[in-house]
Amino acid sequence: MFPSEVLAEFEQRTGIAVNYANFDYGENMLTKLQAVNGGEYDLVIADDYIIEMAIAQGLAQPLDKAQLSNYGNINPLYQGQFYDPGDLYTVPYGAGVQTIVYNPAAVTKPIAGYADLWDASLKGMLGVVGNFRVINGMALKVLGQSYNTEDLVQIRAAGDKLLELAPNIRLIKDDNLQDDLVMGEINAAVMYTSQVTMAKLAMPELEVVYPAEGIGFGIMAGFIPSQAPSAEAAHLFLNYLLEPEVAAQCFEWLGYYCTTEAAEPYIAEEFRSFLTLPEGFSLEMEMIQNIGTEAMDLHAEIFTEFKTACGQ
Repeated sequence: MFPSEVLAEFEQRTGIAVNYANFDYGENMLTKLQAVNGGEYDLVIADDYIIEMAIAQGLAQPLDKAQLSNYGNINPLYQGQFYDPGDLYTVPYGAGVQTIVYNPAAVTKPIAGYADLWDASLKGMLGVVGNFRVINGMALKVLGQSYNTEDLVQIRAAGDKLLELAPNIRLIKDDNLQDDLVMGEINAAVMYTSQVTMAKLAMPELEVVYPAEGIGFGIMAGFIPSQAPSAEAAHLFLNYLLEPEVAAQCFEWLGYYCTTEAAEPYIAEEFRSFLTLPEGFSLEMEMIQNIGTEAMDLHAEIFTEFKTACGQ
């Protein structure tokens, strides 16, 4: 989550050692935070939809912005979002989109959007990540619907559309999908931003496509739990992460979009083109948000059907 040199520098400056634990899924982290009633941890980095639930459950405390002298370094694009509309609780720490990446030397037709992934020329040569809201959402966007629709008829139609994609699917996986693309195991993929970054560094000739149908967009952010043992130390660390040069180190290491505007000039040239968003991006994005239980259950059901059809 953080470069080791960034943590070492913080400890050298403040005398505070950062000890952190990784959770495989945000839901598991939220369960742990619920179990300790918002205590035990001084700071949590989580995805937007998890943060929305944590705030709603009283598991986050408001920031003391008087302790955050670098707060103004944040890019306003990443503020005022659904999970914290008043920017009371969170500091963004990276953003990502689901993009299409393909090897132009290995495909017979150009790819401009999600709909092109259904083309028969990609039979058996497509990889996608394993997040069902992302992949089901891809089918919803092809059908002209929102990622966040709760209309069960629309969600079922997206499931039927996904089944038509099954012959083209070779891989459904979250881990190291970029390596399969670089090594030629697949010719195209729907990937997360960090994977795109690694793929482009390894193989610069790959083409990155922001889908014509619209882009699914997500933000990671830090918040201080409601019963954090040392909220003061958490504020110190958040303020440190917002220093331009520190933030640039973090985003180069993470491979996510830079959410600290003041850091952009410090990002190395080889990263800059794919760690800063294209102009006008905010007009095209839709954030994947929490939806009702019935809609979520149907999403899970149709994704299971899709994986079965793909032999996964």
